Amino acid sequence: MLRNSLHLAQSLRTGFSSNAWRAVSSHGPRQPLVSPERRLEKAHPTFTERGQLKYARRLVVKLGSAVITREDNHGLALGRLASIVEQVAECHLEGREVMMVTSGAVAFGKQKLAQELLMSLSMRETLNPKDSKEFDGATLEPRAAAAVGQSGLMSLYDAMFAQYGVKIAQVLVTKPDFYNEETRNNLFCTLSELISLNIVPIINTNDAVSPPMFIRDDEPAGGARRGIPIKDNDSLSAMLAAEVQADLLILMSDVDGIYNKPPWEDGAKLMHTYTSDDTNTIEFGKKSKVGTGGMDSKVKAATWALDRGVSVVICNGMQEKAIKTIIGGRKVGTFFTEATESANTVPVEVMAENARIGSRQMQALTPAQRASAVNTLADLLVSREKFILDANAKDLAEAQKNGLAKPLLSRLSLNAAKLKNLSVGLKQIAEDSHKNVGRVLRRTRLADQLELKQVTVPIGVLLVIFESRPDSLPQVAALAMASANGLLLKGGKEAAHSNKALMELVKEALATVGAEHAVSLVSTREEISDLLSMENHIDLIIPRGSSELVRSIQQQSLHIPVLGHAEGVCHVYIDRDADLKKALRIARDAKCDYPAACNAMETLLIHEDLMSGDIFSDVCNMLKREGVKIYAGPRLNQQLTFGPPAAKSLKHEYGALECCIEVVPSLDEAINHIHTFGSGHTDVIVTENDAAAKQFLGSVDSACVFHNASSRFADGFRFGLGAEVGISTARIHARGPVGVEGLLTTKWILNGQDHAAADFAEGGERTWLHETLPLD
Repeated sequence: MLRNSLHLAQSLRTGFSSNAWRAVSSHGPRQPLVSPERRLEKAHPTFTERGQLKYARRLVVKLGSAVITREDNHGLALGRLASIVEQVAECHLEGREVMMVTSGAVAFGKQKLAQELLMSLSMRETLNPKDSKEFDGATLEPRAAAAVGQSGLMSLYDAMFAQYGVKIAQVLVTKPDFYNEETRNNLFCTLSELISLNIVPIINTNDAVSPPMFIRDDEPAGGARRGIPIKDNDSLSAMLAAEVQADLLILMSDVDGIYNKPPWEDGAKLMHTYTSDDTNTIEFGKKSKVGTGGMDSKVKAATWALDRGVSVVICNGMQEKAIKTIIGGRKVGTFFTEATESANTVPVEVMAENARIGSRQMQALTPAQRASAVNTLADLLVSREKFILDANAKDLAEAQKNGLAKPLLSRLSLNAAKLKNLSVGLKQIAEDSHKNVGRVLRRTRLADQLELKQVTVPIGVLLVIFESRPDSLPQVAALAMASANGLLLKGGKEAAHSNKALMELVKEALATVGAEHAVSLVSTREEISDLLSMENHIDLIIPRGSSELVRSIQQQSLHIPVLGHAEGVCHVYIDRDADLKKALRIARDAKCDYPAACNAMETLLIHEDLMSGDIFSDVCNMLKREGVKIYAGPRLNQQLTFGPPAAKSLKHEYGALECCIEVVPSLDEAINHIHTFGSGHTDVIVTENDAAAKQFLGSVDSACVFHNASSRFADGFRFGLGAEVGISTARIHARGPVGVEGLLTTKWILNGQDHAAADFAEGGERTWLHETLPLD
């Protein structure tokens, strides 16, 4: 399937078929892979976005000396090399055409020669100790080392690729192979034949007989360029990639990519994207210690290849799975592209930095000013209703055209009533915001004239990722404003028009207090996985959406904490002492009020003593009237001769008009069931027995536990928090509906005179008091 997709994508991009890579009969005259005239033209447009790199069919991967050589420069980094071989083999087996340009023969040869010479030296020292002298491996002749290392290097590659059933071929090149048109054509015809035979060509320079290659950029008749000056493997790779019309060239180095200045200097920033406009904006440092080329040569090679229709990424070859990550569209290394970003497009890193600055600006405001900004946003939701609903109508029309599921359509839809409720909730947030930031939680007099305070402060910069629900945007923005946090929002593409319109209102409200950059909407094509790696910019991630989205983010975010819940498997337990009318009312609301919500009931537990009465049939009839599809748990299934189909799992979030019914023999078994199959979100008991209710409320270990109330009350607005950024089932920091309180942390402020810790040592002039003081 992938092989066909890659072929189709290549045909669409290049306008010619893969017959250009056909095998050439060995009995006929050799023909070049691409005609000389065709080589001088730009072959095809390059990829403009990283997300398109997955369609790259033809790849050239260049391994720099620093990548495959050990840090002590003695021998090869075998573990790193094995990882790269594995990735190249995977690409090859997926149907991609891959060529490698490799260094390493000299390093490998030096290692082998050094071992031989040391053995020889040891023997001479034994026979004649007076003639012994210290051996320096650096004095070995590179050409001799290359001659020894070439065969060993290829044997190593052969053994590594053989593990994946991939065949390789060595192609040694020297200066005349490019200088002479006949040998030049023969070279590329050979590469064509090898590719057609499903063999991975591995190209390296024949350093045993040739000095470092350098071909002048000669101007043949007519003024056409012959090629790039080849003086290292970077330029060699660029020429090869252009000659074979590769889709992607990956230059693997020992640095993360291109920086605007040498990476060890202050102010150096990694450039994730490089265009021709950036040529005069960067400074270059020294070249690699073990290679022949520096970053300057890599940029020149990359821009030369880009100008001839080859997309290029310069990356750190020491990064795990770098090749596969690049092809997957992740923001790794520096991506060379001809597509210049719009003047209005702000890189997400800049957005995050602005959010940090905006957070500090919000902290400097008075509580009244922060509340004013939130109130402004609340008023705009009502006064600009038509503007918002017109944008939302565009999203709904596109969603229906694309066949978006009904529950998601419900989440996507906005109306006047929703906007009014949002406005009410935001005004509640504004009213409560006066006592959020800077609130004193503890005062202690440590010693005379030494007072310690613990006060609330914002967490910093939040990243909230949400799906389908545009109403989340103003809620979360208001909570961030009230808590003085910077905020990045990443919404689903299905709500793009609605989110853009709502974001305009957020910016308008923030502008009234001079902090319009504190909240930003990430509307670029940033991969979520790239956002999750911005631990230097983002302090907390809050996902709001499907269990798949939340679980994926929790798994991918390795260095940034994630606040949220992956599943909402909520239970309602009808105890044997329950009131039937209350039970029916609560079960109906919990399941049918909003089935797609995370606080909707997914499993109804019934005490087995009630099975002999009418409650079971009444509950089933009520749910059926509401259109709910019922599944039976194992115990219920055994008790019924004819009943609903068996539930496939007791730990399942349906998110629709479906639920499971199960029978339990006791209150303790109901609690055990919830602990076994629940998600720690919200669980309910319906009973008139106060002792049973008390035991349930105290024993069930969930974020929200209710008595005689629907699970749908697990909501920030209904809790009086104004709104919520989400519901957390975590045990650290915040749990349940997370409002402003959950977006705050604390810091300690100590006021003294001339206090020194040494003053409190034994025999010192000061003593501890540790006196608790009343809060201001």
